[in-house]
Amino acid sequence: MKHIVQWLLAATLGAACQNLAAVELYGYIRALGGTTDSRSAACYKLAGAATKYRMGNECEVYGEFRVGQQLNAFDDGSELKAYVMVSNFKPMTDDALLQDGRSDSRFAQAYVTWDKLPALNGGSLWAGRRYYKREDIHVTDFFYWNPQGLGAGVEDVVIDGPGGAPLKFSYALFRDDNKNQDDKATRHDIQLRGFKVNPNGQLELGLSLIPSNHNPAGGDSGWGVTVQHRQQNIAGDGWNKLAVQYGVGPGIGLGNTGPLESGTDVQRLRIVEGIYAQMTPRLGGMLTAVYQRDTADAGDQTWTSLGGRVTYGITRQFKLQAELGQDWVNPSTGETRSLTKLTVAPTWAMASNFWARPELRFFCTYAKWNQAAADAAVGSGDAAVASLASNGVFGNDKHGVTIGLQFEGWW
Repeated sequence: MKHIVQWLLAATLGAACQNLAAVELYGYIRALGGTTDSRSAACYKLAGAATKYRMGNECEVYGEFRVGQQLNAFDDGSELKAYVMVSNFKPMTDDALLQDGRSDSRFAQAYVTWDKLPALNGGSLWAGRRYYKREDIHVTDFFYWNPQGLGAGVEDVVIDGPGGAPLKFSYALFRDDNKNQDDKATRHDIQLRGFKVNPNGQLELGLSLIPSNHNPAGGDSGWGVTVQHRQQNIAGDGWNKLAVQYGVGPGIGLGNTGPLESGTDVQRLRIVEGIYAQMTPRLGGMLTAVYQRDTADAGDQTWTSLGGRVTYGITRQFKLQAELGQDWVNPSTGETRSLTKLTVAPTWAMASNFWARPELRFFCTYAKWNQAAADAAVGSGDAAVASLASNGVFGNDKHGVTIGLQFEGWW
């Protein structure tokens, strides 16, 4: 009897360990606390700009946690998996009431995927709500190509390209994005990646289609295209991404769904450049540049951004970071708005390289803006924009300083 009990315990523990080995865990958290003129920390963003430079400039607590589980492994090598992610966002500023001030918790992802299917040449079938094939620039948290949402599709199906080189084809049908979107519209997302155009470089193509017959707002059809060149293996694990994007009507989301009431007069051209490299074991950095031009019968607007972050490891677990960013917004009527933001942050981290996390930063952020930026910020529902207004944190001043601590980690 004793041997039977021991065998059952061993079998149970073995099964539990096998199931635990199939579990995938991912987490991310960031938090900022500080002071601005004896008030809570203020952050800085230019009205009309899609992003802000984020180091020492994210006045919130944000976290997300994802669990993945293998449901079954088949004899043909394919795998059935399920994923669930929860997230929470809490603004931490005296102007939080502009953003309702309450925590925003939700299921950011919940989907199933059937991977490594021989019938799809190693591709996948999936369905649910997910972050889908997103491309971003980390220093501004800019997801410039972001076809996420609720839908289903096939992903990374290997097909023969020019000269027999393998390409990866993906198609997805979405009904809404992962955002507060009142109306649900059908969006077709088509991607083809893997065109080898130079050593360690490839082209990636994307097409987004939003038919007018599925547009509940009664607007026109919309479409958007993305052409991206990705260069890899720069100074080791470094990379460069150059994306050219163009959208019309609801397609100005350039991957996700833009305003559904937009007509064909509404158009957007965007060029995004991002480069990262760890030049030496101690010195790393990321640079970015954005040019975005919006045109419409109601008026045009151009947003330009240029900046980057540099990190230098003083010791194995202590590094010095600096981030400088400049944004300009030029509307067809009115003066050009400008914002310059500089952050210096002595940082404790698990290692001295650019991506080492978790890290705790003691930061000092200085920002300067012009009168046009202050005028455009009045009445904004974004606390980071509203801080620039004449009736905001700094009154008639056109500069501000925030000092505090910022934590960021992922696993």
